[in-house]
Amino acid sequence: MAETQARIDVLIRARYSILYVVSWEEDRVEKSLAEIAKRRDKKLYTWSITRGMIEAGGDQADPTTTDPLRALDYVMEESEPALFVLRDFDPFFDDPVVERKLRDVARGLRASYKTLIIVSPVLKIPDHLAKDITVIDYPLPEAEDLSKLLDGIVRQVEDNPSIRIELDDDGREQVVKAALGLTAAEAENVFAKALVLNSALDVSDIEVVLAEKEQIIRKSGILEFYSASERFAEIGGLDALKSWLRKRGNAFSERAREFGLPEPKGVLLIGVQGCGKSLSAKAVSGFWHLPLLRLDVGSVFAGVVGSSEQNMRRAIGLAESIAPCILWLDELEKGFAGTQSSSFSDAGTTARVFGSFITWLQEKTKPVFVIATANDITALPPELMRKGRFDEIFFIDLPSLEERKEIFRIHLAKRDRDPAAFDLDELSAVAENFAGAEIEQVVVSGLYDAFDEDRGLTGEDLIRNVKNTVPLSATRKEDLDALRDWARTRARHASIDSDADETDERKIEF
Repeated sequence: MAETQARIDVLIRARYSILYVVSWEEDRVEKSLAEIAKRRDKKLYTWSITRGMIEAGGDQADPTTTDPLRALDYVMEESEPALFVLRDFDPFFDDPVVERKLRDVARGLRASYKTLIIVSPVLKIPDHLAKDITVIDYPLPEAEDLSKLLDGIVRQVEDNPSIRIELDDDGREQVVKAALGLTAAEAENVFAKALVLNSALDVSDIEVVLAEKEQIIRKSGILEFYSASERFAEIGGLDALKSWLRKRGNAFSERAREFGLPEPKGVLLIGVQGCGKSLSAKAVSGFWHLPLLRLDVGSVFAGVVGSSEQNMRRAIGLAESIAPCILWLDELEKGFAGTQSSSFSDAGTTARVFGSFITWLQEKTKPVFVIATANDITALPPELMRKGRFDEIFFIDLPSLEERKEIFRIHLAKRDRDPAAFDLDELSAVAENFAGAEIEQVVVSGLYDAFDEDRGLTGEDLIRNVKNTVPLSATRKEDLDALRDWARTRARHASIDSDADETDERKIEF
């Protein structure tokens, strides 16, 4: 906030006539402007259509100034140095008289010590005023601001014996970071809500904070918020990928910054359908205790010219405001297919949206960890594969024998069946070249058979359903072979191969 306040101060001193501050937080903005006004020995006035013009610190409003034109006259008539804050003035830009009056005011204020400041959550500037208005995006509270806010909440309840505050330094940092992306009012509300729910404030209240963020995402209409219900324990195999992700679980902390670690950028998961790419994205969210936002790239593209680019900017901006978070782009190749022919097929819209996305991916500074998944590597633009876009590219192949055994164990236990009652070695051997999702469907189909005959599930049910299923590896064998050839030298394998006891190397006895 201090940096933005200093920027506004410079613009006021440089005699910029009209500033447009984009923010939902009128109170924080006006508090900052009050400090500037006091430092520069200027008066501060606020205006709204409901009360008219009123001097800060007073309670005597001028009802004759509720009209926007009369309010602008008031600004011009004031003789002393002052800052004039107009709340939600942007709807009146549609009036050509108000628009013209603002241009007159902009010219007149240059020769005075007065500044007009429009505060609104919506950026809306008519073309005629584009050269007269300077836009400032007012940032949401930073970690330091939220930490002070949390201190205030704690001080209010610390003498209450029925309230427990159980936050060490690490827990406090996690709660504060979870609240990043909320306004000061939203953060204060959610801290109070956590206290009311369980008469305590501890690390478990991170879930309460994330639920508040879910409301913000839902209101946007662009991103989807996924609740983190999946866990790494529900994923069979992929040990190399799990290990890589675990090592980066604490990389968003201040301790990591002090150690010299950069925040991880993201990972691209490529592989066979049904082998755990999407499940891994969801599990990372639960393991890292970070909100998971899903962006359907296809939904970004809209019919109105320019809307697609704006949608992508809004999606990125929203993700950054919620950061630290995980941004999940599922089946990336479908959204950006046809980038090379975009200039002919859609007047370059896809190419422009893709360009803005990969530029952000390369240069982003906010802690937004991107997990992108893809099934068809040939449909991905080559620019996406360049080093620096992602920290790592993982290839997820069909599960190995041991991984299939683990997947059977997970899905049987998930449905209240004892895995020890089944011959997992036989099942995993019979289900060779089956994807994880196909193994799950084998278990589900077996349950249907047993339920229909009013008996318990048996190993024979599972084996029969395996034999009745034609796996994707058979129907798409050529595609799978091509994907494996590509990944052999271009991607890191997500699994640690434990099947092969023998290699192609010559064995020599000594």
